[in-house]
Amino acid sequence: MELLTLKEAAEFASHHINKNVTTSNISYLLNYGRIPKAGNNRTVLIDKQELIEYYQSYYGARELDWKDKLGSDLNWALSFEHLKEADTTKHVHRLHPYKGKYIPQLVEYFLDSHTDEFKTQTFFKKGDIILDPFCGSGTTLVQANELGIHAIGIDISAFNALIGNVKVAKINLNELYQETQRISRELKTFLADATHIKFEQELAIFLTEYDKKHFPSPEFKLRVRKKEIDEKAYSETHEKVVQKKFDELIAKYRLEIKQDQQNTFLEKWYLQPIRNEIDFVFEQIKKTQHPLIKKVLTVILSRTIRSCRATTHADLATLVEPIATTYYCAKHGKICKPLFSIVSWWERYCRDTIQRLAAFSKLRTNTFQYCLDGNSETIDIFAALTERYPAFYELAQDQKLKASFQAHLMWV
Repeated sequence: MELLTLKEAAEFASHHINKNVTTSNISYLLNYGRIPKAGNNRTVLIDKQELIEYYQSYYGARELDWKDKLGSDLNWALSFEHLKEADTTKHVHRLHPYKGKYIPQLVEYFLDSHTDEFKTQTFFKKGDIILDPFCGSGTTLVQANELGIHAIGIDISAFNALIGNVKVAKINLNELYQETQRISRELKTFLADATHIKFEQELAIFLTEYDKKHFPSPEFKLRVRKKEIDEKAYSETHEKVVQKKFDELIAKYRLEIKQDQQNTFLEKWYLQPIRNEIDFVFEQIKKTQHPLIKKVLTVILSRTIRSCRATTHADLATLVEPIATTYYCAKHGKICKPLFSIVSWWERYCRDTIQRLAAFSKLRTNTFQYCLDGNSETIDIFAALTERYPAFYELAQDQKLKASFQAHLMWV
């Protein structure tokens, strides 16, 4: 085993891959577990062979490939490729799906006061007020709160502003739990004798047994990959068999699955039983007295609705054509069905939301964050804050008078 110091490792790596590698680059590999640390606690040493193997590995090859394309001064640490999805969607960052948002670690990098070889200037400190004029779902607001920084967000979408403000709001979790329980009880009472629930239960039992027999996992997918089975022909044959059973159950329970009209998004992408349940829960949310709890419940319902569209598992993002019957699912390699009830998703997201809010409550600081809905080019920030968040307005006005607000009001 040949051991190298940080400096020696950087020099060797630079020569080995014919690119400039700094001691900070080597430290990054150590800190994120890409290579193990050798030596004792006082002396940091690197096994030369481990370094060679890293640059031959998948992650090492990716780093070299991207630096070839974008330049050797690329700050690879900002790829955050060492993170798991659970890290990048931690606590309230996954209260509701939102396409195109930054991961919280990237936002935190620019807000936090740490420095590295690429970032030598710090713009913000605790107690500052920052502005995110295109706030999206509130990632900046949340990370600013964690770091003890006040933040104003602006977004032209009122729903985006709702999501962001729910994430950073101080919510009575016990009251929220009680309301979710109330609505769940009311929903189950509403569905106590619903024929579509009995229909879905019988269909699910049939599909479980049928898939186990004709699409065993993982054997079926392996045989498809080996071309021992013609996936298209095989699946079409079994789709017809299951379709016959599906039609029998529809007739048995006398169900109306499709809505009479399909002129709107809700009419087209939500089966009639799903739509009935959505409308029922929405009416229950209206009965909630506390405005903030009502907003959280609205976000939960929206998240539930998004997961209950009449589409295949392989078509969750693009929404090509609605589906109202059983189908062969290439994603799962078996016969699947659309959803006919929102109950399981509603209850799952109620629990998940409370857990995420509780996790964030342990990290939050006593600072102000708020997202204003409006056009960031024309909105009067102080007038809007006066109306919607007077306490935050007082702080912002005070810092302005101290001639520090303008210096600290920066776009992120």
